[in-house]
Amino acid sequence: MTEKLPLVVDIDGTFLKTDMLFEGFWLAMGKHPLETIKTAFKYVGDRARLKSEITRLAEINVALLPVNPDIVEYVEQARQNGREVIFASASNKALVDKLAAHHGIDGEHMGSDDTTNLSGKRKAAALNDRFGKGQYAYAGDQRLDIDVWRDAGEAIMVGHHPKEKQRLESEGINVIQLKKTWSRRSAAKGLRPHQWVKNVLLFLPLIAAHNLDPAAWIRVLLAMAAFSAAASSIYVVNDLLDLEADRQHPKKQFRPLASGRVRIPDAMLMSISLGLFALGVGFLLGWAVMGTVAIYMVLSLAYSLKLKRMRWVDIATLATLYSLRVLVGALAAQVVASGWMLAFIFPTFLALGCVKRLTELTLATGDGKLPGRGYSRADREDLLNMAGIGVVFSLLTFLVYSFSPTAKALYTDIWLLRLGVIPLAFWQIRMVLLGWQGKQDYDPIVFAMTDKTGLAVIGVMVMILFYAAGTI
Repeated sequence: MTEKLPLVVDIDGTFLKTDMLFEGFWLAMGKHPLETIKTAFKYVGDRARLKSEITRLAEINVALLPVNPDIVEYVEQARQNGREVIFASASNKALVDKLAAHHGIDGEHMGSDDTTNLSGKRKAAALNDRFGKGQYAYAGDQRLDIDVWRDAGEAIMVGHHPKEKQRLESEGINVIQLKKTWSRRSAAKGLRPHQWVKNVLLFLPLIAAHNLDPAAWIRVLLAMAAFSAAASSIYVVNDLLDLEADRQHPKKQFRPLASGRVRIPDAMLMSISLGLFALGVGFLLGWAVMGTVAIYMVLSLAYSLKLKRMRWVDIATLATLYSLRVLVGALAAQVVASGWMLAFIFPTFLALGCVKRLTELTLATGDGKLPGRGYSRADREDLLNMAGIGVVFSLLTFLVYSFSPTAKALYTDIWLLRLGVIPLAFWQIRMVLLGWQGKQDYDPIVFAMTDKTGLAVIGVMVMILFYAAGTI
């Protein structure tokens, strides 16, 4: 009877909602990027050796890997019924044993070694030698598992494989189907579309220049689409590099990749496609726009790989990335991005970068360093001071600008322009204090776009600027 057969469970995509080879690759990329890339190219045709080398480069914390609750429940029920349960995976044997030990599943488990990649027909042959053909039940998730399912006495199928299911049942094999663990909707969330609101910064040069040319606005809209795609492309890479750190975070653990609701290979394909789209749109808008988008992507990637772990460098990088948005907006609209604007933008976003870290530290549950970051609670006062310096410099820049010939040429009522420093100062100081108190979300820009009080203050300032320019 099938309920007494030994239960053999695949790991990647079956017991786990992820793949340990890809987990290891991205963990290794975060620690040893050059060596990891070299290893991947060297052993791209030797799957078994590649898995062995990636296991050597990256020590995966198996306790953090997301599991498929339906399979875990099935395994536990089988164990309670006295059935033998083992893992048989194409993952490296060392990782298989480590995962089994963590979940308390005793037995002689099976996995790939330095020379043999245990998948498909090789796995079927190994299981037939151990248990006998038709003398075990097998749980898997890929079409590649058809060779194992056909030789098993029972097939547990994760995901929707109608052709394989029909074929197996026609051969008299009992099939149990369990739902898949990923979804396209989750993949869309992984692109973080709510972050695209940051790209309204691309319109600042147009607004500052009082340019109402429809063609210029359309070009900036296209640049905004390119920047949104570029940002999402790097967000995906960032999430891949931060898998372990995100799983230890109170909110980020629910992100699609960290929770296992999106497969890593799918995420990699999305990232590449979005990056190519961003560069393509940038090319249509001109070499300067494409080049700046490319610089943004390279700097963002450097931030994800290394810079975000470096104290102060990470905050300066964030401010630079925001400044690049303004520069691209000017290039796309074919207007001049004045030095005044860039001098104002950089310290403003330097302060907001400090607010981001202040919020994370205030909401942190321990005194150690933030996962994947270089800050601990002891840095809170230094971050507050740096945020204050950023606020002071941005306000001073605004005031000095109001005395410049550029301002006098654009604004008819300079005294009103100078009055705008009051709501600006209120908004910036309030943002810093809310970050210090931990009363923001983890991203100050996203928080600012949903904060009713802050939006009201920004609205007042915009009205003052319009009045000062004589457009109202």
